[in-house]
Amino acid sequence: MTTHQPISPADGYAGDITPQQAWQWVQAGQAVLVDVRSDAEREWVGQVPGAVPVAWKQWPGMAMNAEFDAQMRSAVPEGGRAVLLCRSGVRSIAAARRATELGITAYNILEGFEGDADAAGQRGKNGGWRFHGLPWKQG
Repeated sequence: MTTHQPISPADGYAGDITPQQAWQWVQAGQAVLVDVRSDAEREWVGQVPGAVPVAWKQWPGMAMNAEFDAQMRSAVPEGGRAVLLCRSGVRSIAAARRATELGITAYNILEGFEGDADAAGQRGKNGGWRFHGLPWKQG
């Protein structure tokens, strides 16, 4: 495994990595990219080609995904590594902790898909997968 950026240690999961590092691992076959955003978010905001959709919570109401455990076990081969992506890097922390409890080596992708909100309350201009020019598509 080659890394150009350090992995930030974390409590309850393998660590935090940048979007760029996550993409390097996915391209090299060293990790499975799991998108833990809701189906609605992926459909309306955009998605990463090849990412495995395993919602942590579902819209409307943001109810917990009762199938999360089974879907994660199906998405990540035994002994494999997962990099988890959400909107801003918050839900993916909770999902990484749960995946770790399931025996999966799980990393949170910092900044998420859209990054943090700016002063106007808008996302997409302050970090995130799209901001860094990594692959994504609409709809």
